[in-house]
This record gives sequence, structure tokens and C-alpha cells, in this order.
Amino acid sequence: MELLGYRIIAMLGSIRSTIPSIVTVVTALAVFLLRRKSILEALFILRKPSKAVVPVEEADETGTILKLQDLKSIKDQHDAAKVLAELIEKDGAGAWPPKANHTSWPSALQPYKDIYLELNTILPSADPSLDDGVNEERRNNYRSRMRKLFAERVNIPQVESLLAATEAGDWDVFTRDAYNGFYCAVAVCRHAYRWATIPVVKIAQREKVVDFPPELEAPWPYLQRNFGVTAESGNNTANVLHNFDESGERIYKINIGLSDLVQNSEETFFRMFYDFEVLAFPIYLEMVRAIMSFQQGDKAKTVRHLEAITFRLRHLLRIFYDNLTESRIAHSVWLSYVQGFQGWGVGKFINGEFVKYDGLSGNHVLFFQALDAFLGLDRYLTDENMDRYIPARQREFCLGMKKYGFRDQLKGPEDKGIEKEIKKIVNHMKMFRAAHRTRVMPYLEQPAPERMTMTAGKSVLEGPNMKDTKEALKALDKMLLDRLKLTV
Repeated sequence: MELLGYRIIAMLGSIRSTIPSIVTVVTALAVFLLRRKSILEALFILRKPSKAVVPVEEADETGTILKLQDLKSIKDQHDAAKVLAELIEKDGAGAWPPKANHTSWPSALQPYKDIYLELNTILPSADPSLDDGVNEERRNNYRSRMRKLFAERVNIPQVESLLAATEAGDWDVFTRDAYNGFYCAVAVCRHAYRWATIPVVKIAQREKVVDFPPELEAPWPYLQRNFGVTAESGNNTANVLHNFDESGERIYKINIGLSDLVQNSEETFFRMFYDFEVLAFPIYLEMVRAIMSFQQGDKAKTVRHLEAITFRLRHLLRIFYDNLTESRIAHSVWLSYVQGFQGWGVGKFINGEFVKYDGLSGNHVLFFQALDAFLGLDRYLTDENMDRYIPARQREFCLGMKKYGFRDQLKGPEDKGIEKEIKKIVNHMKMFRAAHRTRVMPYLEQPAPERMTMTAGKSVLEGPNMKDTKEALKALDKMLLDRLKLTV
């Protein structure tokens, strides 16, 4: 609802001079939607000079803030625009955040969605056991039921035939938005089978290799090749962004049947990451335009695009500040019921060598990678982890931002205005990373006796020299602190 308010107000910025009476009425509606924000703050965007805020086109059904018309008009003028346009056209199915269709699939694929939803109520447990035997029985029951349903309902040759056709370039029967929805279904089924009970339990964490049903193994290489990633686990794109349909409904939930506290915390947490990309899209466009303006020698226009980034960044980061709080995402349930499902921590043998994969991480979010690249900051993830977890076209977009970013080309007094705006952006990111470090640790320090200390993105952290949770989390805290120090 809050995002809708911002969208309405932003659209008014482009029409306020032509239809003042309508603007007055709709502004009141938008302010009402922003009921937790002050009226002056909500109206601020209308008072902002239009040169510093790109007019927002009518939002389409996926929640994309800007139409692609402007991007299409410049995509052949610069490589940075081209890679962004290709990311949106192909991986995004024509929108960003990516469009995901969860209803209009070829019939051979429908069982993947149905099976996950049918088993949804037996995955979570309100009272997790500390007994390995009880937990193993529960996990075996979930896995055996999933295997049975897949064997009965899925025709693997038909599934592979559809995926082979898209791999050969035929998207007529299996559209890109449906492909995104199917990618999500397979990914969440794999994560559900990997853990087979929520909360995550110790006996599951001790596993090294998982024998997945063939119905989950057969499509995975096709899907991963299409997106250019190599991990056995899912990723932020498949598990989170693709899990929202065109109406903004989240399809594959984890804690069906549990308390409102648990379910609301889950919903708020994952919607936060989707909403990041809703507000990130216009920032990506501004970054591209800033690069083009700088290369054309138009310093004043470059400053205006940077001002727009600063302005929009403040609203994007508010999603984090407003939602990662005890009142919105409860400390007491996040670790056990929200985070664990997205972990992984198992692997396979490749050419005689054991390779272990991790699960989802906040470091996989496109926006923060792209903005860091634009600012000329060093990347956190290794090349290996980029290839494993970050889709290829997202990697290419970030490389484009790094290649064409101009911060290191500034020449002193003549670029003072540009330097000033870039410093504002950096300061926003420093504040965000300091707040993130402070806010995330209380979530990770919550007691979860049913499992060993684990983060989704780093797997099990406990070892022979780690005697308690705080000790195990020291390495993670150091990583967050190091990242904060590098944000300059």
C-alpha cells in the first residue's frame, strides 16, 4: 500500500501542470495511502524540480514503475543501455522486477506447482523437535510423499522437450513469463525437498549430498543454463523475485497453517526484496542516463540524473528501515521460520571433487551490486560465487556499470557538482550498511536449539572452536563491518 502511494505521487509529478484539479484529488488519496508518513514528506516529491525527477509513466500490472519506452529509445546508443534492455526483455519477460506467470503453463509442467502447494501444510512445524529420530521420520515422510507425487504426475520427456525447445529459441508455447514462474516452482520444490521440514533441523544440516527426485533433477540444468548460473541451489531471482505473480501475490509460501506472527513476518521479509527492485528500476535508468550524459560532456545533465538517484535511493532504503524491525518481522520467528528454507549447505561430486553450494544471501540482490559497481566500489562476491548464484545478464549489467562508471574520471573543481551528488549516494549507502549491521545481528542471535548456527548464504557456521552463537557469528559481523568500511 505504501509503495502504491509513492507511485501515485510520483506520477502526479509529470501531470501536475496540466490537470491541477485531478492532481489535487489524487494527491489526497496518495497521502492517505502513505498513512505512516507525514503529509509534508509525501508532498515533497511534487515540489521537487522536474529536471531532477524523471516523470513516472503509468505503472503496468507487474508493478514496474517506468514503461520501457525511454529505455528502448536509447538502447542502441550505448552499451550500458543495451545490457539493461536485454536484461529486462529476456530475463524480465519485458518488465522489472521480472514478470512471472504462475497460471498459464504447458500442462506437462503444472504438477510442479500443484505438488508444492499440496504438501505445503506438512512442511512447517509449530513445535520443532530436538530428537533426531523424530525429525528424520518427519523428513522421510515429506520426501517420500513428494517423490511419489512427482513419479505419478510428471512426464519427464515432455518436460525436457519443452525446455529443449526454449533452449533452441522457440518461446511460442512456453513464454518467458511462464518460464520464470516455472523456474521458481522447481527451485522452491528443490529447497523444500532439501530440508523436508521447517524449521531446519540438525540432522538435515549434517547431510552432505541429497538424492533429488529425477523430476527435480531433469529440468534444473536447462533452467540454470538459461539464466547462466551453475549452483544446485536456488537464488534470489528464482526463489524471491519470481515468486510474485503479475498481481503482486506471493505464490509459494513456507509457513502455511502457522501463527499470524510467523506468516506475516515471512511475507514482509520476502516482499521487502521484491519491493527493492520495484523502486530500483528507475534508478537503473538514471544510472544509464548519467553515464551517457557524462560521456557526452553534459555535466549539468549528469548532476540532474545523480540528484534523481539520490532522491529515489532515499525512498528505496526506507523499505529496509521501515520493515526490518521487530514490529514488522519478529525476532523470535525469523531465524527458524523465515531464513532457514532459503539455505542449502549440500553439494555433489564433480570430476571426483566434492563441491558444496550455499543458499540465498542479501549479497545476491541486484540493486546493491549494480549501485556499488556504478560507484566504483569493489565487489564482495568472488567470480565463482557470481557464476553460481547471479544470473548472467545481471552480471553483465553490473559489469557495464563498473566499466562505464565515471567516478574515477572526475577532475576537481569543474566536476564539483557531480562529486557532491556521488558523495550523497555513498553516504546513504554507508548509513544503510551501518543500520543493516546493527539490525540483522539480533535476528541471527535468536535461540534456535533445533539447529546449528547457520545463515542462508553461508551455510553452517559452527565448528570445533565455536562454542556459542555469538562466537559463530563473529566472522559474519566482521564481513559486514569490512563492507561498511569499503563504502567510501
